[in-house]
Amino acid sequence: MVALLFATPPGVTRTTAPDAPDAIDKYIAHEMARQHIPGLALGIYVNGRIVRTQGYGLSNVELDVPVKSATIFQSGSVGKQFTSAAIMMLVEEGKIGLDDSLPKYLPDAPPTWRGITIRELLSHTSGLSEYASDSLTGPGGPLNYRADYTEEQFVKVIETLPIEFAPGEGWEYRNTNYLLLGAVIRKVTGKFYGDFLQERIFRPLGMTSTRIISEADIVPNRAAGYQLVDGKLKNQDWVAPLWNTTADGALYFNVLDLAKWDAALYGEKLLHKSSVDQLWTVVKLKDGTPNKHHYGFGWGIDSVNGHRVIEHSGSWQGFETHIARYVDDRVTVVVLMNLGGANPTRIAHGVAGLFRRGLSTPADTAGF
Repeated sequence: MVALLFATPPGVTRTTAPDAPDAIDKYIAHEMARQHIPGLALGIYVNGRIVRTQGYGLSNVELDVPVKSATIFQSGSVGKQFTSAAIMMLVEEGKIGLDDSLPKYLPDAPPTWRGITIRELLSHTSGLSEYASDSLTGPGGPLNYRADYTEEQFVKVIETLPIEFAPGEGWEYRNTNYLLLGAVIRKVTGKFYGDFLQERIFRPLGMTSTRIISEADIVPNRAAGYQLVDGKLKNQDWVAPLWNTTADGALYFNVLDLAKWDAALYGEKLLHKSSVDQLWTVVKLKDGTPNKHHYGFGWGIDSVNGHRVIEHSGSWQGFETHIARYVDDRVTVVVLMNLGGANPTRIAHGVAGLFRRGLSTPADTAGF
């Protein structure tokens, strides 16, 4: 395929074939209208290099500010892959063992946690229940989105939650696992996990816009998050500061910085290949069967028409995100949106198929 450079607005890079940009633009416009999405940023990378970054719609509806490539969105659970990478760095340094018991690092943990390992936290096979549930965070619950806590106080509440199944004998996606991994990072390094990420990942890679969420700080190019309430667009709900610092997905980033992250995953600047391979290996349960979601460490592993895809979605505070890495094709698609409850996975998959034949199914572009 011949790469051509198109005349495009500032902040947009395109080196795709002539038919791809129009098809992708039309598809995204269709999906944004269908899903009522205010704004969206798209990143397409090949071999770790940007071939297209582009903004669509509005990053701030009230101020009529358009999305651009530099626009910053909240990560949601796409942030988990950075936490898992941080853990693997500490594993390489001999400071953490994947099969170490969680109480080795959190010695005040309840006796029921003795069988839980770091590996099981990373893979959501720990059996721990979900802290971010309506029953716990709603009115009268032990955790309240409007109340602030220290990390230590947060962990103390989590210690009271029930175990849903014996560690390693099942799989359930639980944000609790990654919140505790953040506490483990602090225990091992003496640093807040966000500071560790800055020191060991973001700054070395030149990810200058990526950081922990702070609604108090002045953050250039920050998008506003929205939700639909009875069909009307509303601002995101406010949460207390602690809820935006947890290791289960509380980052700001943009499609420009994520291209640098994508490129780093092809090499060994951050982690040895053997460690990256563990991130992308489906974790087996104690009975030897793969977990039901085909989850690794902070990534889901799947295939589309025989093309292997390593991916993850995120959802938080009026934002939805998705990163899909078609690793054998060396193509990555990132979709960042500012509407809670929208479906970034469908759009990422649909764009991938329009960019390169075979990377999606008819369901991803149904109705288009």
